[in-house]
Amino acid sequence: MDDLSRITSFLLKPVAQACKEFGLLEDGDRVAVAVSGGKDSRALLDLLLRYRKRVPFTYDLLALHVTGTPGGSPDLALRLERWFQALGVPYRLVPLALSPDEPRPRDCFRCSWNRRKALFTAAVEEGCHKLAFGHHADDAAVTALLNLLFGGRLETLAPSVEFFGGRVTVIRPLIYVPEKELARYGRASGFPEPPPCPYGERSHREQVRAFLRQFGREQRQIRANLWRAARK
Repeated sequence: MDDLSRITSFLLKPVAQACKEFGLLEDGDRVAVAVSGGKDSRALLDLLLRYRKRVPFTYDLLALHVTGTPGGSPDLALRLERWFQALGVPYRLVPLALSPDEPRPRDCFRCSWNRRKALFTAAVEEGCHKLAFGHHADDAAVTALLNLLFGGRLETLAPSVEFFGGRVTVIRPLIYVPEKELARYGRASGFPEPPPCPYGERSHREQVRAFLRQFGREQRQIRANLWRAARK
């Protein structure tokens, strides 16, 4: 068994755990997968394709990539198109949703809001009632701390949450997967990293992420403690 096969087998276990525990995937689902081009979203699409071969039901996948975001490039969209075609996955490139009088986003919150708006709109137009994001265990820990520090509440990312009266359900199949394992998967798969966002390094999210990295191996227990406390 090669390195990629070992990592894949290892990662499919927490993916299966999350899918079963939270009922993320069901027979007949049509799932839009948000693919930014980074290791997390690429791994998400790849693992959902592999997971589909292991379960006794079927679901359809559609890759969505939002173009025109800070740090994005036409080359990235072209590379992703080739990758989607090689995987045999239907896909759609979605322009960043901006009103005519709105300037290009220059902060993470506004950019994220516009990107999610574009993804939700495309998912509905394509008849997808589920939208999968590549948020992982470290994202959940960072979100819990951000909400505590800046919002005064201890909440984290929900594995599954409905929007628009249930028309679209966001799912997070990687919620139990540590970021470092996704990085290993990305390296073994040869996933190239897209250019970094020019505003991301200044964000509160990146500051909290850097803070957690200082704890080294203790991060695993910290993630577990934050998840348990925020999910009560």
